[in-house]
Amino acid sequence: MQNFLTAWKMDPFGEPIFAEGSPQKVANPFDYGGGLVNPNKAADPGLIYDMGTEDYIKYLCAVGYNTSAISQLVGQTTACSMVKPSVLDVNLPSITIPNLRENITLTRSVTNVGPVNSVYKANIDPPPGISVAVRPETLVFNSTIKTISFTVAVSTTHQVNTGYYFGSLIWTDGEHLVTSPISVRTQIIQYYTDGN
Repeated sequence: MQNFLTAWKMDPFGEPIFAEGSPQKVANPFDYGGGLVNPNKAADPGLIYDMGTEDYIKYLCAVGYNTSAISQLVGQTTACSMVKPSVLDVNLPSITIPNLRENITLTRSVTNVGPVNSVYKANIDPPPGISVAVRPETLVFNSTIKTISFTVAVSTTHQVNTGYYFGSLIWTDGEHLVTSPISVRTQIIQYYTDGN
């Protein structure tokens, strides 16, 4: 499965997309997902988040399926690794952290499907009150390096109210804009002390 990041987040006239329902509100990433499909950009996405059978097996292991069920599903004997993988590391273009209580680092990989010698730089629009750091900040592709992994470290910069906050990670080579929506749910933890 290849995930392309080439959809519009605005309508064809440059206006915001609105969510269905009442009351009417401007759509957020949960409402529009990847956005409105842009077939012209999908033909030349620049980078893709590629997933194969092994990625899906890691996901099934991460969410707690046993090896017998996974083996039956994929039609071959399969075993989960001794160290349980994190569901946050599933190689999806979107980054969702459902419960940010402490610093989290997750991993993604992108494959270059554009010009062989390409250089992409990270631009981060962090969710309000959230710190997002990407390493490496520059991805350099050539004839031997077609896929590169990177890490995304996420933490709160100060106490924020419980709720979902949205931002994005954009990889650009000056021509392509490869956008990954970021959604983070923060949770305020109450600390109680015994006054005695």
